[in-house]
Amino acid sequence: MRKIYLSNTPRQEALDIFLTKAEIPRRSEKVSLTESLGRVTSEAVFARLSMPGYHASAMDGIAVQAEKTFRASDQCPLKLKAEVDYCNINTGGPLPPGFNAVIKIEDIQLLKDNSVEIIAPATPWQHVRAVGEDVVAGEMIIPAWHSLRPPDLGALLAGGITEVDVLAKPKAAVIPSGSEVIEPCRERKRGSVPDFNSTVIAAYLLEWGAEPAVLPIVPDEPEKIRAAVITALEKFDLVIINAGSSAGEKDYTFAVIEELGEVFFHGVATRPGKPTILGQAKNKPVIGLPGYPVSAYMSLEWFVQPLVCRYLGLPVPKREKLSVTLGRRVVSEVGVEEFVRMTVGYVKDRYMANPLTRGAGVTMSLVRADGLLIIPANSLGFEQNETVEIELYRPQSEIHSNLLAAGSHDLIIDLIGTAIKERDSLMSLTSSHLGSMGGIAAIGRDQAHLAGIHLFDPATKEYNRPYIKKMLPDKKVRLVNLTYRMQGWIVPKGNPDRIENIEDLINKKLAFINRQKGSGTRVLFDHLLLEADLSPGEIKGYEREEHTHLNLAAAVAAGTASVGLGILPAAKAFNLDFIPMVEERYDLLLSDAFYKSREARLLFNIITDQSFQWKVEGLGGYSMRDAGKVIDV
Repeated sequence: MRKIYLSNTPRQEALDIFLTKAEIPRRSEKVSLTESLGRVTSEAVFARLSMPGYHASAMDGIAVQAEKTFRASDQCPLKLKAEVDYCNINTGGPLPPGFNAVIKIEDIQLLKDNSVEIIAPATPWQHVRAVGEDVVAGEMIIPAWHSLRPPDLGALLAGGITEVDVLAKPKAAVIPSGSEVIEPCRERKRGSVPDFNSTVIAAYLLEWGAEPAVLPIVPDEPEKIRAAVITALEKFDLVIINAGSSAGEKDYTFAVIEELGEVFFHGVATRPGKPTILGQAKNKPVIGLPGYPVSAYMSLEWFVQPLVCRYLGLPVPKREKLSVTLGRRVVSEVGVEEFVRMTVGYVKDRYMANPLTRGAGVTMSLVRADGLLIIPANSLGFEQNETVEIELYRPQSEIHSNLLAAGSHDLIIDLIGTAIKERDSLMSLTSSHLGSMGGIAAIGRDQAHLAGIHLFDPATKEYNRPYIKKMLPDKKVRLVNLTYRMQGWIVPKGNPDRIENIEDLINKKLAFINRQKGSGTRVLFDHLLLEADLSPGEIKGYEREEHTHLNLAAAVAAGTASVGLGILPAAKAFNLDFIPMVEERYDLLLSDAFYKSREARLLFNIITDQSFQWKVEGLGGYSMRDAGKVIDV
């Protein structure tokens, strides 16, 4: 049943044809008005009653017959007798028969005999809310295909409407598939994959106005997938199969949809999201989503959201767009429309954007993303410092207060981001793991607010300053200590290879995992090799790189590497052992302009706060003894 891609169709073309061929049949239902917020009316709603249903006073004061007040003036005040010439009335009260105007209480003078005096005449219907001023019986309050908002509910209730006919939410079945897929609550074993995609897919559907149901996980067996789809088609308006949409030996989604109905497309010209299947069966849309999370979520947005919006008679929401300057080059492949998740911050009078990890399986790239760069199919990408337009995941007002951190990865940066958000809800901190040298370069190009660096210079035995002087000789910057941290060997629990020094890596032929070029850890490791009179070529795995300490520790925990050089908290996060090697100084590099800013003051308040320092040192392997100390450069 294996099937190769049938098409490599441009995304917009695939969507246009899909919406032409596939449709969710509309159904309506009656709901209580108190439960109708956000629902879409299936027909126009007309008022049963008028509001107000009588002539009502718009003010506190007295009701009068306007014609009897025409002689009043400040030169000749007019006296009115209670119950004869006027009646007391409160806001909202019905106008008594025979009266046609209201005089505000502020405009009358109360006399001792309970009569009143006025010095200006009233005009007919002055300060009176006429019958139907708000809603008139028989008028249309809300049109069909209208998403009900809070004020709409008030107008409907005012018009005597307590129930309303709305479009029934389209029922969507989400079928997770894969023999390796398990419920998220089950214990994870080697080779098992927790099904978090279904929860995310269902959440998107719910947000868009559908009624999702996640069905039991189906193994990679064509007859079981077929049975699950047939059952879903009987009960639901829309069926979504997650995974099995590619062209592998155990990818059966295409064959099942083709057998039960019609496949419109298998494969769209996008990255991520290429192995998407669009079709229908029993006159109901059936979509096969890729198994990789980012691919699945983006395909869902491209093809299912428009389908649901059309059913509800609503426009597909458009994201705010923003012109940004690229901090790094972003390359692409001609013939494929590529979607790159980006971080964005406002640095020195311009918005700077940097790409996040582009892998289709990296869910965190969507969590961290501020926006999305769409590279057209006819483009090879964009160059560094080029101005491009991106779609925003967050409002521009939030992104304007977003601090960009570049340079070396450290867990403290994440803690600082949390502390910033706690103290100023409008601010946030986003990190790009460029390595220490990349961080210095980013500060030099005004592409980041701060950079974490820990570069050891063997010639001077000093940290950071020699590199700053060499790389930024004419740039006015500030260097501030953040922490001292211990670097050491990250090894499996129990240190089974009995690693004690760098020579053991060669003597025991251990699989090493390195950090990327330009990182402080890479520089430190190269220095340790030099001191031991060893060459990189003698290290098995020297060329294998990771961009964070956590990713490095994850590789050791997974057994794909025997050892790596990193920090203690990363080892603890994966229940690994840690053999200390050397304490290093980790500093923050800032431009002089940012150093003087309000945001920098908040940053310094956080890192010098004793409770924050205790939290950091509690992670193990850190000393905050000089945190906040300015170092001359």
